[in-house]
Amino acid sequence: MRIIILVGDGMGDRPLKALGGKTPLEEASTPNMDEVAKHGICGIMDPIAPGVRPGSAPSHLAILGYDPYKYYTGRGPFEAAGMGIRMEPTDVAFRCNFATINEEMFIVDRRAGRDTEGLDKLAAPLNGLRFNSAPRIQVEFKNATAHRAVLILRGQGLSSNVSDTDPEKINVPPLESRPLDDAPASALTAQIVNEFVQASNDILNTHEVNRNRVAAGRMPANYILVRGAGHPPKMHTLMEMYGFNSSACIAEVSLVKGVAFYAGMEIIDVPGSTAGLDSDIRAIGREALEALPNNELVLVNVKGSDVAGHDGNIEGKIEIIERIDEMVGDIWEEVNKEETYVVLTADHSTPIEVKDHSGDPVPLAIAGPMVRVDEVTSFNERSVAKGGLGRIRGVDLMPILIDLVGIAKKFGA
Repeated sequence: MRIIILVGDGMGDRPLKALGGKTPLEEASTPNMDEVAKHGICGIMDPIAPGVRPGSAPSHLAILGYDPYKYYTGRGPFEAAGMGIRMEPTDVAFRCNFATINEEMFIVDRRAGRDTEGLDKLAAPLNGLRFNSAPRIQVEFKNATAHRAVLILRGQGLSSNVSDTDPEKINVPPLESRPLDDAPASALTAQIVNEFVQASNDILNTHEVNRNRVAAGRMPANYILVRGAGHPPKMHTLMEMYGFNSSACIAEVSLVKGVAFYAGMEIIDVPGSTAGLDSDIRAIGREALEALPNNELVLVNVKGSDVAGHDGNIEGKIEIIERIDEMVGDIWEEVNKEETYVVLTADHSTPIEVKDHSGDPVPLAIAGPMVRVDEVTSFNERSVAKGGLGRIRGVDLMPILIDLVGIAKKFGA
């Protein structure tokens, strides 16, 4: 028996006046998702709990059966792991954004216009910075997917209990990192973060890449926003948790890859997957089909619907949902339906009008052998709420699936 979990990142939404009260998922043409719903059991899922606005890492932890309140130690270490960076228990990692600030030190764009040109060259001089205040602390900085990057502080006497510098809004100045307790390690870590941010701003402002970007009328990537401090988590693998002998993850961003790494999954990269609206989504589906015969569980994450939600791009979100639907159709047509459970869901909602994650539940459908098929015939936020699964939490999904494939352990005699 095989399980394939297809996650449309941020695919959930809220009704929009511009769509006559429909959500983008309701407005989009999704015959293949509807087909999965028709042949499955459906419901709605709170990735963490009702009303909790989930990040993508906690959501994917929950979807894989890990209690996010126990295993989520901060965004940084998952980003780092997804980039192939291995951490020591004493290291602290941060998720970073290349951003644009103006001469008044106000944030113009938290993602530097989503312009990725030259970010690798901008990252190079930031890697290996040293500070007189903490000469034994090593600094590792690498650019990741799109506007994202990772900062690792290596050494003894560091703490993840420090605040972010990213206010997560524009037209305001960046924040200073501050210790969140009285521990000397927290004070030291916050000091190093602030020194790194200042040094990086000085370097980026005068870098040739940014001079060329400005000359071409594009936003400079002249500031680093830092958030999500964390030490590496201690997690059991999916084999240890549930008995899966083999599992794989296909994701477009390092954050989700990092969750998969700590879960002991093979990470498969797909050429042409960009984590943007131009991503080759059908190539992701083809790679998933190739991985399925050799893995009992395959997790697939497509990022574009979240990107469109953050940008308030209605047309873009509808288009990317329809392209995800094409991928779902390719997979649904090819899988052995007598041996495979196809799971269709989202890791959170990113409503167009909110432009950020919300606490709304997400749609869920599970199709496969011996499921109690309900009367739901279309896959969207409202239709699936009438299904046989009712309303569950993210951590409930994996126990349901391992019971369906016959590897769940009996509780009690």
